[in-house]
Amino acid sequence: MSGKLRDGIDVLDRELDAVPLRTVLDNGNRTATRKGRTTAWGSMRTKPVDWFCFQSGDDDTTDWYPQGVTCASDAGVADPAFLVSWYWRPEEGERGARVSALDPETGKYQHILLVKPEEGGSFGPIDIHAGGIAWYGTTLYVADTVRGLRAFSLERILDMRTGRDDVGDKTKIGRHGGALHAFGYRYIMPQTGMWQVETRGPRFSFVAVDRSGERDLLISGEYTDGPGGELGRVARWPLASSGALDASGAAVDAFRMPGHRIQGALSHEGTWYFSQTAGARGNGTLIVTRPGEKVTARPYPVGPEDPHLLAGEEDGVERGGVPRAPRPVRRPPVSPPGPRTGAPEQGLGTGPLTGASEQVVQ
Repeated sequence: MSGKLRDGIDVLDRELDAVPLRTVLDNGNRTATRKGRTTAWGSMRTKPVDWFCFQSGDDDTTDWYPQGVTCASDAGVADPAFLVSWYWRPEEGERGARVSALDPETGKYQHILLVKPEEGGSFGPIDIHAGGIAWYGTTLYVADTVRGLRAFSLERILDMRTGRDDVGDKTKIGRHGGALHAFGYRYIMPQTGMWQVETRGPRFSFVAVDRSGERDLLISGEYTDGPGGELGRVARWPLASSGALDASGAAVDAFRMPGHRIQGALSHEGTWYFSQTAGARGNGTLIVTRPGEKVTARPYPVGPEDPHLLAGEEDGVERGGVPRAPRPVRRPPVSPPGPRTGAPEQGLGTGPLTGASEQVVQ
């Protein structure tokens, strides 16, 4: 991380208290409904065993779109929690990306605004799609489609109410007249690192964690719209126990995916699961396969995004929530899945990511 950004974080650390995720969950100011009413299952005959619906105002907003999901099982921590990423959709009044922290035992949740530190202790919104997130240890990886992966520390959730009775002006962000503001959010999480591709080409549309092998891996994948053209790639990157990616920046393996319009993927004990969308009106498909083997397709909700695996639920892929599609989206039809995931393409065919993980900000 550059000296300017590190200076910005140092100033924020001095002025704002860092709180653990458990505090954010306990202070949840919103309530999700367990097994709430939803049209997300569409024509599925067998419904999921469990789900949550965001409360009114979040469930029906057209400004914020939920994207990625990750959970405590990914992180390897015992305290149950889900994290869901959202991106700001309007072209005006950019507010960047946020993460919702949800306690599945109480249904309480709270939004955390993701911010980019600036020199002098200010910060701004992060204008990305946030199409996927992966929580590993104390690190949260957020997909930045064309740049790579942004890293955030769960040990650096900062409380905007530090030393005052309010959280600042809801219309402002950053430092104004010496005071800090974050669009009215109580909690912010500043970016602490960046893994960036050396050469433009690979896309990071979604991310996930695979804990089923000898070494834990971070999964990334590329969304392609189809119906023609080259299929997107999925790759797996080695993770260190510290939560950082391996300093080599090289992928362990990479494959062509078995279809277009894939919004998320995960692997477990050699089996791959791909979440494929059919737009805002039709049911998606859960594609299941192993390299070189036949593809099977299972019914999936309308508008599926990231899948994730809960510890103890290895016989079925669980999803933390289904994004609501506020408007119909007209897109080309989904092309049929291919017969296999394809031959390995080591390193995504472009060489390693740049540099060491920037989890160096202590």
